[in-house]
Amino acid sequence: MLSKNITELQKLSRKTCFTLEELAQSLRIQAASARVLCSRYVRQGVLVRLKNGFYTTSWKWENLTRRDFFKIANILQVPSYISLMSALAYYDVTTQAQNNYQESICLKRSITFNVREAAFNYIKMQEQYYGDFVKTDGFFIATKEKAFMDAVYLYSFGKYKFDVDSLDLKKLDERKLKNVMKSYPQKTKETVSRLCGI
Repeated sequence: MLSKNITELQKLSRKTCFTLEELAQSLRIQAASARVLCSRYVRQGVLVRLKNGFYTTSWKWENLTRRDFFKIANILQVPSYISLMSALAYYDVTTQAQNNYQESICLKRSITFNVREAAFNYIKMQEQYYGDFVKTDGFFIATKEKAFMDAVYLYSFGKYKFDVDSLDLKKLDERKLKNVMKSYPQKTKETVSRLCGI
């Protein structure tokens, strides 16, 4: 049966990931049959289950880029944006981030999705601190100043750890940083002042 479906799976794998519904439509089968097929293909190692109803092919998974992982991170928890050390590494502000560990800020709940050797970590942020992100290359990511502020905000309240020495703070725009930090609590502002001297 796999040989009959391989062409359609190859078409679907042009995308970073696909839904159960897209697979059912592509193979012209009912959703219930697609669910059984997906379970079988996950057990056989043909598909990788990202979360309930979201999949990619194993050959696509093996060739995902950092940008692809960011796109998946945006899909697994909606709404969310890439931030913290993952975003700072993307902007070359830090060397601390790991390629197989994506950090995002979200509004719903803090959760981690473990998919094979990768982890997609989401930290819930209050709505007043959720923002200042852009869409680039098909994914939402914090500006570098906002990613830094997200990290410092959580750090200032003991909810996040990072190696300050791994950061190249000269790559942050001081004017933008001052503008972003206006809405943050005094404790966070003091931490920024201590770290950045502003």
